[in-house]
Amino acid sequence: MELGSYRGDLHNHTFLSPCGDIEMTPRFIVSRAREKGCSIVGITDHNTTRQCPEIHALGQENGILVLCGAEITTREEVHCLAFVEDRERLDMLQEYLSKHLPPIPNVPEKFGYQMWVDRDENILGEEEYLLISAIDQSLEQVETFVRSLDGIFVLAHVNKSRDSVISQLGFIPFDLKPDALEISARCDFPQLLQTHKYLSKYRFIRSSDAHYQEDFASSGCTFHIRELTFSEVAMALRGQEGRFVSLD
Repeated sequence: MELGSYRGDLHNHTFLSPCGDIEMTPRFIVSRAREKGCSIVGITDHNTTRQCPEIHALGQENGILVLCGAEITTREEVHCLAFVEDRERLDMLQEYLSKHLPPIPNVPEKFGYQMWVDRDENILGEEEYLLISAIDQSLEQVETFVRSLDGIFVLAHVNKSRDSVISQLGFIPFDLKPDALEISARCDFPQLLQTHKYLSKYRFIRSSDAHYQEDFASSGCTFHIRELTFSEVAMALRGQEGRFVSLD
């Protein structure tokens, strides 16, 4: 089977993230993905996976591969993206995040609401604790747990001056083995590699990190894979068996 080319955007927030816009609903995300020709969508709310199942189901009905996961803030205030393949492992990831998120109550008037909804925008629940807090797990511990679930582990927006592994630690730990590094939409990639030459050994993706409708699918990358499946995306990120990712 020959490789096909599929556009993807793996970093997107929904209404559930306190910083996410109220209009970032399941139906909007899937319909806009189809409109923009975005075949692979990552759902990465801060430290929670609870909105993923609704979007995943809607995506399946519309030919969109929805990668279910979260943007995790580690103890060092490093942001990373984690994705898992099925509902059982997603529940395990959610249990892990709930266990390690500090019990700091959210203040909706200050940080925004933290609700998840069904496809018809009926409220299914509300997160009590502030999701933008750092969990009490190190970067290495998060990676180890994601690996235990056979998940995908990506270091988020490494070019940013805050909340990235480079801004927080100054470098990528040598024993860390991310599947890819993410750069943001406006990153000057050649300049990043010129400044941090050792990064050239890693594979990269570009994502929108969308919090608002106008940003969704505004940036991304192209996955060269055989079919729209989690395992194929994982192989592309890891550069396995001829699969690969190219930056837009």
